[in-house]
Amino acid sequence: MSLRDRTEAAFWRRHSNPASGWSRVPVGPVLIYAVYRRDFRLVAAALVWTAINPILFSPPESADAWMTRAVLAERWWIRDENNPTVGLGYPNVTNAVGALGFVYALYAAWRRRPAGAAIGAAASVALKLWWLRVLVRRYDAATAPDS
Repeated sequence: MSLRDRTEAAFWRRHSNPASGWSRVPVGPVLIYAVYRRDFRLVAAALVWTAINPILFSPPESADAWMTRAVLAERWWIRDENNPTVGLGYPNVTNAVGALGFVYALYAAWRRRPAGAAIGAAASVALKLWWLRVLVRRYDAATAPDS
């Protein structure tokens, strides 16, 4: 196993800690709020958190937590199944539309349109969690002991 492979595996193991995954969920809405408030220190803090979060937490003790399986499913989807994370096919379309919702929310926040920012933020989080839910189901089915 190469150094790159070992480093990537260690990254994903640490990132699969449920505290890592769940503490990243509010980053999008925090960024949108920071843009709305023109608080660029908060923007910087959210971006730093996004960068360091996956390495801050220790690997989880088990893979029972839903968020742990969500992170493992994402890695499996990208690496083992050779799928993109966005696209027009299901389930990637949910992630693509969620990304568009996030971009719209940022635009609405910049234009100081709180309803649009809130709707876009809520849609982006909901669609990301939907995408992860589908991946977890597929991952659980593919990695079940009797499969």
